[in-house]
Parts: sequence; C-alpha cells; structure tokens
Amino acid sequence: MHPSISHVLKFFKYDHLPEKLQAISRPFCTLAQEVAERAPDNQETTVALRKLLEAKDAAVRAVL
Repeated sequence: MHPSISHVLKFFKYDHLPEKLQAISRPFCTLAQEVAERAPDNQETTVALRKLLEAKDAAVRAVL
C-alpha cells in the first residue's frame, strides 16, 4: 500500500469518538478500507480517500 494511502486511512479511525458519532463514522471507515484494498496504488485512490474523509467529517459535524 502506498504511504499516502496509509496516511489518509488513519483519519478514518473512530474508536475515540462517542458512540453516537461512531455510528456515523463507522461506515466511512469500512468503505475507506475497501477502497484502499481494491483500488490501485495511485494518486486517484488517494484523492478518492481524501474526498471520502471530507464527507465523513461533514457527516460527523452534522450530528454535533
């Protein structure tokens, strides 16, 4: 796995969040892991994961 992909994946962790926010964040983490495992190691995969991270952050903020 390319280092840039590994770097983005760490931001999908959700264990530190309250349960209410974990429920929102968990599906994004699952999808991010699937993308990282199945997509090629290239810049577009990193871009896809960063955009997914933006969506996850927005979803978590929406619940706050």
